[in-house]
Amino acid sequence: MRLDLQKILESKRVLRRDLASPPVAEKLRMLDALRERELAIRRGAGSSDSNKLREEPARYQSKP
Repeated sequence: MRLDLQKILESKRVLRRDLASPPVAEKLRMLDALRERELAIRRGAGSSDSNKLREEPARYQSKP
C-alpha cells in the first residue's frame, strides 16, 4: 500500500472545512449525538468497574 501524503492532507483540509461550516447549534447537536453513541457503547461493553469515570451527557439548547 502506497501512501499519498498530498492526498491525505487535502482530505484532512476538506474534512476540517466541512466540519467548520455548520452553525454552532448544529455542531452541538452532533456533539450530543456522539456522546449518546459513546454511552451506548459503554453500556454495551458491560463493564462494571467502579473505578472508571462516568459522565452524563451535557444538554445544549439553541436559542429560538
